[in-house]
Amino acid sequence: MKYFEGCTALITGASSGLGAEFARQLGPYARGLVLVARRNDRLEELAQELRGIHPGLDVRIYCADLGSEEKRSALAGWLHKEKIAVDFLINNAGLGDHGKFDASDWRRVRAMLDVNIAALTHLTHLLVPSMLRGGRAAVLNVSSVAGFFPLPNMAVYSATKAYVTSFSEALAIELRPKGITVTALCPGPVPTEFFGVATREGEEDSASHFETFPAFVVTPQEVVTAGLQAVARDRVRVIPGPLLAVAVGAALIIPFCIVRRILAWKADSI
Repeated sequence: MKYFEGCTALITGASSGLGAEFARQLGPYARGLVLVARRNDRLEELAQELRGIHPGLDVRIYCADLGSEEKRSALAGWLHKEKIAVDFLINNAGLGDHGKFDASDWRRVRAMLDVNIAALTHLTHLLVPSMLRGGRAAVLNVSSVAGFFPLPNMAVYSATKAYVTSFSEALAIELRPKGITVTALCPGPVPTEFFGVATREGEEDSASHFETFPAFVVTPQEVVTAGLQAVARDRVRVIPGPLLAVAVGAALIIPFCIVRRILAWKADSI
């Protein structure tokens, strides 16, 4: 992890799950961490933990709902005011929703679009110019294997992650000659709070639908380690877990008419 020595990383969705794990794994190497999330109490708790373990680490917290364009602009303004030069942006914040599209709550769908797509794109747009001026830098966008397939009952979520992966691939081509690497981290099912939040009231926990194959489940620690290693090696895309990576690769070469039938059968069985 020497690649990250002395970096200043901004992590969105840092109050729990993968975001908190990114902070913990970068703690021994980074010069500074900016932890961004909506839950201030969780951020304070994590910041105190990190400061206790790494006394020399500069940990800042910023409480904001990144679904708001004004809050994102305010975050960029605060970074400028505090003279915090971010050279590693981790776009981890994300929302999910499991269930039929015609029964979805539009406010929830809109929030998912605002966070998964607009916030990720806007923050990257706000920070990349200063990262270019600073020299070597990196962007890590947390996507999902869901982005490789149009998933019934998670139609909007999988579409947002398809955007994240495509955006990351294109941006990597643009920015690599300028010294900035871009990586899309595409995990499968991970035991975090995500599935509990994505499950609609009165429905079965959506995690059960994605844990049919336990061998594909990867821990948050393994996902974050795979993501950081991919950044250090300048890999544009990484799927944590060798079995899942092989399965996704195999599925992508199957004619889509067959994949569509499999997905339809799976949707009908839920």
